[in-house]
Amino acid sequence: MIQHYRVVIKNGNGMVLVEFNVGDKPVNKFRMIERHFFRDRLLKSFDFEFGFCIPNSRNTCEHIYDFPQLSQSLIDEMISNPYETRSDSFYFVEDRLIMHNKADYAYNGGD
Repeated sequence: MIQHYRVVIKNGNGMVLVEFNVGDKPVNKFRMIERHFFRDRLLKSFDFEFGFCIPNSRNTCEHIYDFPQLSQSLIDEMISNPYETRSDSFYFVEDRLIMHNKADYAYNGGD
């Protein structure tokens, strides 16, 4: 269902762009919950509700939000420790979990 997912964080603001297709049946109460961690520290939790999605549709949704200020030492630590920044994404339809994704991130500090 989810085909493209992008997170951009700049100057303390975040933007999530989600693109997905719906099959031949309608999707009611589509919701995504996502949590971002560095090691055991929760950086941010997101809860996006998409509502009703019509059958055979391609959908794009953009969310803009505040991302917590991270200290330079934490940012440096995240860059120095690739794949220790992680996310868990949970996808629900009609309050029923339909998919769970995990992702690991490596940052290069903009290089």
